[in-house]
Amino acid sequence: MIYDYPAHRYTTEVIRMKGQSLKKSLAFHQYLSEYKGPSGKLISGEATSGPGGLRRYTGEFWTSRQRQASSLHEISYRACFKPQLPRFFINLLTHKGNIVYDPFGGRGTTAIEAGLLGRRVIVNDANPLSRVLTEPRFFPPFVEDVVSRLATIPRDGDRAECDLSMFYHPDTEREIVALRRYLLEKKEDGADDAIDRWIAMVATNRLTGHSSGFFSVYTLPPNQAVSQKSQERINRKRCQVPEYRDTHRLIIRKTKSLISGLTPDDITNLHSAGVDARFFTEDARTTPGIVSGTVQLTVTSPPFLDVVQYQEDNWLRCWFCGLDEDAIGNTITMARTIKDWEAVMTVVFRELFRITAPGGFVAFEVGEVRKKTVRLEEQVIPLGIAAGFTCEGIIINQQSFSKTSNIWGIANNRSGTNTNRITVFSKQ
Repeated sequence: MIYDYPAHRYTTEVIRMKGQSLKKSLAFHQYLSEYKGPSGKLISGEATSGPGGLRRYTGEFWTSRQRQASSLHEISYRACFKPQLPRFFINLLTHKGNIVYDPFGGRGTTAIEAGLLGRRVIVNDANPLSRVLTEPRFFPPFVEDVVSRLATIPRDGDRAECDLSMFYHPDTEREIVALRRYLLEKKEDGADDAIDRWIAMVATNRLTGHSSGFFSVYTLPPNQAVSQKSQERINRKRCQVPEYRDTHRLIIRKTKSLISGLTPDDITNLHSAGVDARFFTEDARTTPGIVSGTVQLTVTSPPFLDVVQYQEDNWLRCWFCGLDEDAIGNTITMARTIKDWEAVMTVVFRELFRITAPGGFVAFEVGEVRKKTVRLEEQVIPLGIAAGFTCEGIIINQQSFSKTSNIWGIANNRSGTNTNRITVFSKQ
């Protein structure tokens, strides 16, 4: 089996691993050259100029259908990739018990997929919202436990200290404020448990959206919250007034949806990974809590220049979770030029090289930004090589359909939202 590589766990036995690194590289390229995507067609691999004859593989490596992964992934967050992306690399390049890492964890796609597949998990993100959205999903509750806990939480709170009238019916707002107070007080007292954290995660994800499944009146998709003034304009344009939404009922409904596809094995794997998982809220350039030479695979997608405004998109979630959005915004990399972005990623790659196990891999997903004038997958190659990695090639996953692109009116295959461009590195 091509991808049945030995587990490294917490070893740094360099000598024993050196002889296996070349075999892994050869197996990686052999697998890709024989791989047939969802369409049944062979993936094209074209040699290009560069050290070692760098290869670029193009095709559909995983399905473009939106809901072909675990239901547990249905948590919205800006600029997140499909779960099939990390699954592809985890299955190909790791074994059960290996450590899988994501330095830009986001909603936790890599972490949750690694847990489902029986791998050990390390996840980092400068934004503490990442942990709020990720950690509880390693411990899916029984619906009955969520129902029972919600029954103990008061619904009649005060109005929020900031104006949220353009988003919520007054009674809905009072329920949100009461729930927020309960969750923050339990957390401050150190008395919150897995059920509380699950409810916090679901509620955070239900704050705003564009269907009746969210707490708010119709607004933009749930991965971003517009400003109060922008929402007022939306309300005037649509002639809409916020209607009452039963927040407890919607939390129960979303809980049922998230756990609906889980099998007993999934739950066992997730719990095992969650107990052992390590969560960091650090700058990805400096993660001293991760032991050198222990990570078998990193699958990540870093911030893309200034394409996504993470601070602005998450202001309402930060309020609900009691987080300082301005302080968080100052820690998130938002480079506006290629030079600045490369300077940050240069140091990130050095840190990744330090923590990667001999024979380990990094799958670095980037996109075509600024209307294809910037191809970050090519920009990162010299950065990884300078850090000590070997570049194995570039994988371009082309999609025939992109839901997100259609929402934003972007033509198919003309933007980074339609393709995944992954540069793969190995540590020899």
